[in-house]
Amino acid sequence: MSSDPPAPAGIPADIAAAILDGFERYWQRFREITAGAKARFERADWAAGRQANRERIDLYDAIVRETVAGMAARVPTARTDERLWPQVKQAYLARLYNYKQPELAESFYNSVACRVLDRTYYRNEYIFWRAAVSTEFIEADTPTWRSWYPARDGLARTFEAILRGFDLAVSFENLARDLGCLERAIRQRVPGQDHWHANFQIQVLSSLFFRNAGAYVVGRIVNGPHETPFAVPIRHAPVAGGQPRAVFLDALLAHPAQLAALFSLARSYFMVEMDVPSAFVAFLRRQMSRKTASELYMSVGLHKHGKLVFYRELHESLTHSSDAFVIAEGTPGLVMMVFTLPSIPWVFKVIRDDFPRQKETTPAEVRSKYVMVKYHDRAGRMPDALEYSDVAFPLDRLDPTLLEELERTCARSLSRDAGRIVIKHLYIERRTTPLDVWLRTADADQARPVVRDYGRAIRELAQTNIFAGDFMIKNFGVTHWGRVVFYDYDEICRLTDVKFRRLPRPRDDEDELSSEPWFSVGPDDVFPEQFLPFLFPPGPLRDRFVEEHGDLLDPGWWIVQQEQIRAGIEPNLFPYSEEVRLPTGH
Repeated sequence: MSSDPPAPAGIPADIAAAILDGFERYWQRFREITAGAKARFERADWAAGRQANRERIDLYDAIVRETVAGMAARVPTARTDERLWPQVKQAYLARLYNYKQPELAESFYNSVACRVLDRTYYRNEYIFWRAAVSTEFIEADTPTWRSWYPARDGLARTFEAILRGFDLAVSFENLARDLGCLERAIRQRVPGQDHWHANFQIQVLSSLFFRNAGAYVVGRIVNGPHETPFAVPIRHAPVAGGQPRAVFLDALLAHPAQLAALFSLARSYFMVEMDVPSAFVAFLRRQMSRKTASELYMSVGLHKHGKLVFYRELHESLTHSSDAFVIAEGTPGLVMMVFTLPSIPWVFKVIRDDFPRQKETTPAEVRSKYVMVKYHDRAGRMPDALEYSDVAFPLDRLDPTLLEELERTCARSLSRDAGRIVIKHLYIERRTTPLDVWLRTADADQARPVVRDYGRAIRELAQTNIFAGDFMIKNFGVTHWGRVVFYDYDEICRLTDVKFRRLPRPRDDEDELSSEPWFSVGPDDVFPEQFLPFLFPPGPLRDRFVEEHGDLLDPGWWIVQQEQIRAGIEPNLFPYSEEVRLPTGH
């Protein structure tokens, strides 16, 4: 810290007040957008939901920029006068007493400070490197979750009361039918239902979780030694013949793996009203032990704070480990250099300085693809990428082969600083096993469901208006739960921007033997009949793919998807399998 005299009295307090005012504007608008999800669900306005999701993602950076600009105008010396910031931090911290979202306010402060200060001033005494205010015992104005006691009223009536408590302004199609199906599913799938213990209760979070065309009741069932997380999706029934809108209960998710899939970062963020976000995250972490706090903050739309928490988690991992960062397994990317730390389930991606000739793109275009993915309905098939600037890694933790590759192919993104290498622009994603690597060691029984899901991934990307551009299996990964995801974003585009064509018939032998196309090919033309050789070599895997997904080789299938997207038809994609759905007739 500087030994210069203190900053002029009043200036640090003024800066702290301006930053907190910016946070409060952000949080108020965040909650307004989020609260609107209920009405959007009730009227089935999915287009408005997508727009709200984009607006909420943009909101944080927009208000940070406003706050920084206002500060630069009021206190021009804030960028270089480091005497200010320890005092600003103390003044800001004093204002967080009795705050219900102190962790979010600290993150907002960091975002402003790091845009005002030069990176050399990112010191613990200037920013909230560690959380300064505990969130453990913050009480919401209304309880974060509530307990219900089925031993008194029975399962069906208890869930009816739970559902009525959410006050949806749309009727249930046949609530008695749905409750009967739900009760039978609970008795079949939830442990301990043969005997209700004295502590038998259903604990439910106070707000519905809205995403895309679904709303979710989230809670846990406690019975003796058993504690079972659950989620119950609510969906809109098909509307026909001018009938009024109605909803129904669609499934019971009652296993940690099913909840983990629901809260996957390969899906869009939830909209859920929260007075005390830390309490919601604490409740959810108890249900999903493999999920980190950073992932859960991101899943409920607080992705900026989630990034800070992740960075703290990464620092803690480095403190308690000694393994080296190494080049990630799989075929090296032509656009991205990818490395990992084996002891944590994440990969780090840096855009290379130069691309080979066949990659007709630029670093700016690659970055725009990642932004596109963040805004898009990822439908469980595209992992969210955490984007960072100026990330420092200890040189003594980098494998020499990795360091040599970084300096050879990503030099323009690197600098050195006191025993550390600083990467100017970095993406971090959940690590998956590359599909080509996974299939090398899989037997036929293991490969069959994964090849099936690979085809489903291609379909679901298309149904959400994403054309992957490159379907080679090296660009797909297999998650811990066996789900196939796509992670190579440099060639993606909207499906509706592509022109699918059937291969013209050759006119003569010369055409048929030609090594070059003898017909005109536009820049957006795609020929699905040519996909297969790039997917699998001849053999059982190719045969299996053709058997289950042969229609993907027909341009007609792709054209139908384009027509449905342009007609506004919503894809029927939900984050759970048919096996957990209730037999309601839908």
